Amino acid sequence: MISDFLTLISGVFDMPWWGYVVVTLVLTHITIASITIYLHRHSAHRALELHPIPSHFFRFWLWLTTGMVTKQWTAVHRKHHAKCESKDDPHSPVIYGIKKVLAEGSELYRAEAKNEETLKRYGYGTPDDWLERNVYTKHSAKGVALMLIINVILFGPIGITIWAVQMIWAPIFAAGIINGVGHYWGYRNFRAEDASTNIVPWGILIGGEELHNNHHAYATSARLSNKWYEFDIGWLYIRTLEILGLAKVKKIAPKLRIDKAKTQCDSDTLQAVISHRYEVLAKYTKSLKVTFANEVIHLKEAAAQYGVDNNTLKHWILADSKTLQEHEREKLSQVLSNAKTLDKVYTMREELAKIWQRSTASTEELVKELEDWCRRAEESGIEVLRTFSQRLRCYA
Repeated sequence: MISDFLTLISGVFDMPWWGYVVVTLVLTHITIASITIYLHRHSAHRALELHPIPSHFFRFWLWLTTGMVTKQWTAVHRKHHAKCESKDDPHSPVIYGIKKVLAEGSELYRAEAKNEETLKRYGYGTPDDWLERNVYTKHSAKGVALMLIINVILFGPIGITIWAVQMIWAPIFAAGIINGVGHYWGYRNFRAEDASTNIVPWGILIGGEELHNNHHAYATSARLSNKWYEFDIGWLYIRTLEILGLAKVKKIAPKLRIDKAKTQCDSDTLQAVISHRYEVLAKYTKSLKVTFANEVIHLKEAAAQYGVDNNTLKHWILADSKTLQEHEREKLSQVLSNAKTLDKVYTMREELAKIWQRSTASTEELVKELEDWCRRAEESGIEVLRTFSQRLRCYA
């Protein structure tokens, strides 16, 4: 009797300290994998289809470890993409500040998840079966309570600590770091129309979500890695499920193809430029950086005249003009009037972006505009423009 009581108190499994650490990391990683594969790539973006077996497992596991409801998470995330970096974005550090999103990201999510208008508009296509209505949604808090009981039975008192780590893991890493740091600090492969960044090139700890800029550039891609040196562990799991017949990938980011024999813009060039527009802008930004560095001496005096320091000026030049205030655009125009080469490179970037923003123009008209842009770039006498234009013509 006493031995049975001691067994109950100590838990089913008796392990060294590092064993409990490994178990905790495995359990939390399953939660992260469930979020990125099921909630994010499958439910919110429909980048892949899931067989009922992994789909139900992910739903059950998330009920146990987070209490999150599929419809709520999906709706909030879709709204984030639709309203990114605006006052209607549920969790943008650009709007709320990085400290608030890091510290209160989970609270921001829960507040938006209660918005019935958000759920109605963005929560379509999510599960609505008996389990979802009567268990996962109706009793969302009971799952995490059950997880606590299971942990204590399996691991004894240390199970409470393991459970506590499980409970804070998703709020810190998903709601805090991805929604916060992923729109604040890191590197950018693509000039997406938001502040998204890749935190690190190896997406392991947060299931591949570290490659957040890649995701915002190609939101419906099931694979978040894009460059050869990037690794997305979530994609590894998806490919494994696909090999086992438990998943079907619907879409991944297109790969840019270069045909060096091309010398004229055609419909294929146009389509490639539109499909890879964020990458085009990212490459063009490098041209702007080089030109800025060459012109910085000429700009110092002009910038000082209008009360603008070099760092601010560089930020204005590299930023999307739509993100600048009217007075900032005016000052930038005045400073650039003193650096004709940089002014030309900057203006040409704005003109290039307008080509794919003209939704009412025909393909023939857009091809003609693109060809005209390339011709003017090559005749400008500016080497960075000529080199960029010649490469652009090779897009296939």
